[in-house]
Amino acid sequence: MKIEIDKYAGFCFGVTKAIQNAENLSKEAQGIYCLGQIVHNAKEEDRLKKLGMITINHSNIKEISNKKMLIRAHGEPPATYKLAKSNNVEIIDATCPVVLNLQKKIKEKYNENPNNQIVIFGKKGHAEVNGLVGQTNGKALVISNIKEANNIDINKPVFLFSQTTSNYQEYCRIETYLKEKSISTYGNIDNITVFQTICPSVKNRIPRLREFCQNKELILFVSDYNSSNGNMLFEVCKNANSQSYFVTSPDELEKKWFKNKTSVGISGATSTPLWLMEQVKKKANTLV
Repeated sequence: MKIEIDKYAGFCFGVTKAIQNAENLSKEAQGIYCLGQIVHNAKEEDRLKKLGMITINHSNIKEISNKKMLIRAHGEPPATYKLAKSNNVEIIDATCPVVLNLQKKIKEKYNENPNNQIVIFGKKGHAEVNGLVGQTNGKALVISNIKEANNIDINKPVFLFSQTTSNYQEYCRIETYLKEKSISTYGNIDNITVFQTICPSVKNRIPRLREFCQNKELILFVSDYNSSNGNMLFEVCKNANSQSYFVTSPDELEKKWFKNKTSVGISGATSTPLWLMEQVKKKANTLV
Protein backbone atom coordinates (compact mmCIF):
# COMPACT_ATOMS: atom_id res chain seq x y z
CA MET A 1 0.00 0.00 0.00
CA LYS A 2 1.20 3.49 -0.88
CA ILE A 3 0.69 6.16 1.81
CA GLU A 4 1.40 9.73 0.74
CA ILE A 5 1.33 13.03 2.64
CA ASP A 6 -0.10 15.94 0.66
CA LYS A 7 2.85 18.19 -0.23
CA TYR A 8 0.61 21.27 -0.02
CA ALA A 9 -0.65 20.48 3.49
CA GLY A 10 0.72 21.92 6.70
CA PHE A 11 1.47 25.34 8.12
CA CYS A 12 0.99 28.38 5.95
CA PHE A 13 3.63 31.15 5.98
CA GLY A 14 1.87 33.18 8.67
CA VAL A 15 1.54 30.27 11.09
CA THR A 16 5.13 29.18 10.47
CA LYS A 17 6.33 32.67 11.42
CA ALA A 18 4.29 32.68 14.63
CA ILE A 19 5.51 29.20 15.62
CA GLN A 20 9.15 30.17 15.02
CA ASN A 21 8.70 33.24 17.19
CA ALA A 22 7.19 31.14 19.97
CA GLU A 23 10.01 28.58 19.80
CA ASN A 24 12.75 31.21 19.90
CA LEU A 25 11.20 33.32 22.66
CA SER A 26 10.40 30.27 24.80
CA LYS A 27 14.13 29.81 25.25
CA GLU A 28 14.48 33.16 26.99
CA ALA A 29 14.55 33.30 30.78
CA GLN A 30 11.16 35.02 31.08
CA GLY A 31 9.58 32.84 28.40
CA ILE A 32 6.80 34.14 26.18
CA TYR A 33 3.12 34.76 26.73
CA CYS A 34 0.90 34.06 23.75
CA LEU A 35 -2.43 35.87 23.49
CA GLY A 36 -4.92 33.13 22.63
CA GLN A 37 -4.34 29.71 21.08
CA ILE A 38 -1.32 30.20 18.84
CA VAL A 39 -2.65 27.78 16.27
CA HIS A 40 -5.92 25.86 16.17
CA ASN A 41 -4.25 22.55 16.89
CA ALA A 42 -4.09 21.30 20.47
CA LYS A 43 -1.21 18.91 19.81
CA GLU A 44 1.04 21.69 18.50
CA GLU A 45 0.04 24.00 21.33
CA ASP A 46 0.94 21.31 23.88
CA ARG A 47 4.36 20.95 22.27
CA LEU A 48 5.02 24.69 22.56
CA LYS A 49 3.80 24.79 26.16
CA LYS A 50 6.41 22.18 27.03
CA LEU A 51 9.03 24.51 25.57
CA GLY A 52 7.90 27.32 27.86
CA MET A 53 5.14 29.19 26.04
CA ILE A 54 2.25 30.32 28.24
CA THR A 55 -1.16 30.92 26.67
CA ILE A 56 -3.19 33.79 28.13
CA ASN A 57 -6.42 35.61 27.32
CA HIS A 58 -7.22 39.31 27.17
CA SER A 59 -8.12 39.51 30.85
CA ASN A 60 -4.56 38.46 31.74
CA ILE A 61 -2.80 41.30 29.93
CA LYS A 62 -2.84 43.55 33.00
CA GLU A 63 -1.07 40.80 34.95
CA ILE A 64 2.03 40.55 32.73
CA SER A 65 3.55 44.03 32.96
CA ASN A 66 7.14 44.24 31.71
CA LYS A 67 6.79 40.88 29.96
CA LYS A 68 6.71 39.91 26.28
CA MET A 69 3.43 38.96 24.63
CA LEU A 70 3.12 37.27 21.25
CA ILE A 71 0.27 38.22 18.95
CA ARG A 72 -0.45 35.19 16.80
CA ALA A 73 -0.98 35.05 13.04
CA HIS A 74 -4.72 35.80 13.33
CA GLY A 75 -4.03 39.37 14.41
CA GLU A 76 -5.75 41.56 16.99
CA PRO A 77 -7.93 44.70 17.04
CA PRO A 78 -6.38 48.12 17.88
CA ALA A 79 -7.80 47.95 21.40
CA THR A 80 -5.45 45.08 22.27
CA TYR A 81 -2.37 47.10 21.33
CA LYS A 82 -3.60 50.03 23.43
CA LEU A 83 -4.23 47.77 26.42
CA ALA A 84 -0.77 46.21 26.17
CA LYS A 85 0.93 49.60 25.88
CA SER A 86 -0.95 51.00 28.89
CA ASN A 87 0.26 48.04 30.96
CA ASN A 88 3.87 48.19 29.71
CA VAL A 89 3.62 44.86 27.90
CA GLU A 90 6.06 44.38 25.02
CA ILE A 91 4.30 43.08 21.92
CA ILE A 92 5.95 40.59 19.58
CA ASP A 93 3.69 40.90 16.57
CA ALA A 94 3.43 37.72 14.49
CA THR A 95 0.28 38.77 12.65
CA CYS A 96 0.28 37.20 9.19
CA PRO A 97 1.26 39.79 6.52
CA VAL A 98 -1.86 38.86 4.53
CA VAL A 99 -4.04 39.59 7.56
CA LEU A 100 -2.19 42.84 8.25
CA ASN A 101 -2.84 43.98 4.69
CA LEU A 102 -6.53 43.14 5.05
CA GLN A 103 -6.76 45.04 8.34
CA LYS A 104 -5.19 48.05 6.63
CA LYS A 105 -7.69 47.94 3.73
CA ILE A 106 -10.68 47.75 6.06
CA LYS A 107 -9.36 50.55 8.26
CA GLU A 108 -8.76 52.78 5.23
CA LYS A 109 -12.28 52.21 3.96
CA TYR A 110 -13.72 52.90 7.41
CA ASN A 111 -11.66 56.08 7.82
CA GLU A 112 -12.84 57.35 4.44
CA ASN A 113 -16.36 57.37 5.83
CA PRO A 114 -17.35 55.82 9.20
CA ASN A 115 -20.84 55.37 7.78
CA ASN A 116 -19.63 53.07 5.02
CA GLN A 117 -21.36 49.68 5.16
CA ILE A 118 -18.42 47.34 5.67
CA VAL A 119 -19.28 43.64 5.48
CA ILE A 120 -16.93 40.82 6.45
CA PHE A 121 -17.57 37.25 5.32
CA GLY A 122 -16.14 34.95 7.97
CA LYS A 123 -16.70 33.03 11.18
CA LYS A 124 -18.31 35.17 13.88
CA GLY A 125 -16.14 35.32 16.99
CA HIS A 126 -13.03 34.03 15.21
CA ALA A 127 -9.85 35.77 16.34
CA GLU A 128 -9.05 37.07 12.87
CA VAL A 129 -12.58 38.36 12.36
CA ASN A 130 -12.50 40.11 15.74
CA GLY A 131 -9.33 41.86 14.64
CA LEU A 132 -10.95 42.93 11.38
CA VAL A 133 -14.11 44.21 13.02
CA GLY A 134 -11.92 46.15 15.45
CA GLN A 135 -10.63 48.24 12.55
CA THR A 136 -14.16 49.71 12.26
CA ASN A 137 -14.75 50.34 15.97
CA GLY A 138 -17.06 47.34 15.97
CA LYS A 139 -19.36 48.66 13.24
CA ALA A 140 -18.65 46.08 10.51
CA LEU A 141 -21.36 43.53 9.71
CA VAL A 142 -20.17 39.90 9.85
CA ILE A 143 -21.92 37.26 7.74
CA SER A 144 -21.10 33.55 7.76
CA ASN A 145 -23.06 32.30 4.74
CA ILE A 146 -25.07 33.40 1.74
CA LYS A 147 -28.35 33.31 3.69
CA GLU A 148 -27.05 36.03 5.99
CA ALA A 149 -26.33 38.18 2.94
CA ASN A 150 -30.00 39.11 3.19
CA ASN A 151 -29.01 41.27 6.17
CA ILE A 152 -27.00 43.55 3.88
CA ASP A 153 -28.71 46.79 2.90
CA ILE A 154 -28.02 47.27 -0.82
CA ASN A 155 -29.68 50.68 -0.65
CA LYS A 156 -26.35 51.86 0.77
CA PRO A 157 -22.86 51.31 -0.66
CA VAL A 158 -21.54 47.86 0.27
CA PHE A 159 -17.83 47.14 0.78
CA LEU A 160 -17.40 43.38 1.03
CA PHE A 161 -14.29 41.73 2.49
CA SER A 162 -13.53 38.15 3.48
CA GLN A 163 -11.67 36.49 6.32
CA THR A 164 -8.41 35.26 4.76
CA THR A 165 -9.20 31.57 5.36
CA SER A 166 -12.83 31.56 4.23
CA ASN A 167 -14.38 29.34 1.57
CA TYR A 168 -13.64 30.97 -1.78
CA GLN A 169 -16.60 29.36 -3.57
CA GLU A 170 -19.06 30.61 -0.96
CA TYR A 171 -17.54 34.08 -1.15
CA CYS A 172 -18.04 34.09 -4.92
CA ARG A 173 -21.68 33.05 -4.46
CA ILE A 174 -22.24 35.93 -2.06
CA GLU A 175 -20.65 38.36 -4.52
CA THR A 176 -22.87 37.10 -7.33
CA TYR A 177 -25.98 37.27 -5.15
CA LEU A 178 -25.35 40.88 -4.14
CA LYS A 179 -24.59 42.02 -7.66
CA GLU A 180 -27.63 40.28 -9.13
CA LYS A 181 -29.83 41.79 -6.41
CA SER A 182 -28.42 45.24 -7.14
CA ILE A 183 -28.98 44.85 -10.89
CA SER A 184 -32.58 43.71 -10.39
CA THR A 185 -33.21 46.66 -8.07
CA TYR A 186 -31.22 49.49 -9.65
CA GLY A 187 -30.05 48.15 -13.00
CA ASN A 188 -26.39 48.41 -11.99
CA ILE A 189 -23.81 47.28 -9.41
CA ASP A 190 -22.52 50.73 -8.53
CA ASN A 191 -23.24 50.20 -4.83
CA ILE A 192 -21.35 46.88 -4.59
CA THR A 193 -17.57 46.82 -4.11
CA VAL A 194 -15.96 43.42 -3.52
CA PHE A 195 -12.37 42.95 -2.36
CA GLN A 196 -10.60 39.65 -3.05
CA THR A 197 -9.00 39.11 0.36
CA ILE A 198 -8.89 35.33 0.73
CA CYS A 199 -5.29 34.20 1.22
CA PRO A 200 -3.87 32.87 -2.08
CA SER A 201 -2.38 29.83 -0.33
CA VAL A 202 -5.83 28.92 1.04
CA LYS A 203 -7.61 29.67 -2.23
CA ASN A 204 -5.16 27.60 -4.26
CA ARG A 205 -5.25 24.70 -1.83
CA ILE A 206 -8.84 23.82 -2.67
CA PRO A 207 -8.30 22.66 -6.27
CA ARG A 208 -5.01 21.02 -5.29
CA LEU A 209 -6.65 19.19 -2.39
CA ARG A 210 -9.56 18.10 -4.56
CA GLU A 211 -7.18 16.57 -7.10
CA PHE A 212 -5.14 14.91 -4.34
CA CYS A 213 -8.25 13.29 -2.86
CA GLN A 214 -9.60 12.09 -6.17
CA ASN A 215 -6.39 10.17 -6.82
CA LYS A 216 -6.50 8.22 -3.55
CA GLU A 217 -8.76 5.42 -2.31
CA LEU A 218 -8.65 6.62 1.30
CA ILE A 219 -8.08 10.08 2.77
CA LEU A 220 -6.99 10.82 6.33
CA PHE A 221 -7.49 14.50 7.08
CA VAL A 222 -5.60 15.64 10.17
CA SER A 223 -6.84 18.71 12.00
CA ASP A 224 -8.54 20.06 15.10
CA TYR A 225 -12.31 20.42 15.23
CA ASN A 226 -11.99 24.08 16.22
CA SER A 227 -10.01 24.95 13.09
CA SER A 228 -12.25 26.86 10.67
CA ASN A 229 -9.80 26.22 7.87
CA GLY A 230 -9.68 22.53 8.77
CA ASN A 231 -13.44 22.08 8.76
CA MET A 232 -13.73 23.88 5.43
CA LEU A 233 -10.99 21.83 3.78
CA PHE A 234 -12.41 18.57 5.12
CA GLU A 235 -15.65 19.35 3.29
CA VAL A 236 -13.56 19.58 0.12
CA CYS A 237 -12.12 16.14 0.92
CA LYS A 238 -15.52 14.54 1.48
CA ASN A 239 -16.95 16.02 -1.71
CA ALA A 240 -14.00 14.70 -3.71
CA ASN A 241 -13.69 11.33 -1.97
CA SER A 242 -16.40 9.71 0.15
CA GLN A 243 -13.74 7.61 1.91
CA SER A 244 -12.40 10.61 3.84
CA TYR A 245 -11.95 10.60 7.61
CA PHE A 246 -11.28 13.50 9.98
CA VAL A 247 -8.74 12.63 12.70
CA THR A 248 -7.00 14.69 15.35
CA SER A 249 -4.33 12.12 16.27
CA PRO A 250 -2.89 8.74 15.19
CA ASP A 251 -4.87 7.03 17.97
CA GLU A 252 -8.13 7.65 16.10
CA LEU A 253 -7.22 5.53 13.07
CA GLU A 254 -9.29 2.37 12.59
CA LYS A 255 -7.96 -0.77 10.91
CA LYS A 256 -11.21 -1.37 8.99
CA TRP A 257 -10.70 1.84 7.01
CA PHE A 258 -7.69 0.31 5.25
CA LYS A 259 -9.33 -2.94 4.14
CA ASN A 260 -8.81 -3.58 0.41
CA LYS A 261 -7.23 -0.12 -0.04
CA THR A 262 -4.07 0.31 -2.11
CA SER A 263 -3.55 4.07 -1.85
CA VAL A 264 -3.91 6.38 1.14
CA GLY A 265 -3.57 10.14 1.19
CA ILE A 266 -2.87 12.21 4.29
CA SER A 267 -3.61 15.92 4.34
CA GLY A 268 -4.38 18.61 6.88
CA ALA A 269 -5.30 22.21 7.60
CA THR A 270 -2.99 25.22 7.44
CA SER A 271 -2.86 24.82 11.24
CA THR A 272 -1.76 21.17 11.16
CA PRO A 273 1.94 20.54 11.88
CA LEU A 274 3.84 18.25 9.53
CA TRP A 275 5.15 16.19 12.44
CA LEU A 276 1.58 15.22 13.36
CA MET A 277 0.78 14.10 9.81
CA GLU A 278 3.98 12.07 9.84
CA GLN A 279 2.85 10.39 13.07
CA VAL A 280 -0.47 9.53 11.40
CA LYS A 281 1.42 8.05 8.45
CA LYS A 282 3.58 5.96 10.78
CA LYS A 283 0.50 4.59 12.56
CA ALA A 284 -1.26 3.92 9.25
CA ASN A 285 1.67 1.76 8.16
CA THR A 286 1.02 -0.52 11.14
CA LEU A 287 -2.64 -1.00 10.21
CA VAL A 288 -2.39 -1.95 6.54
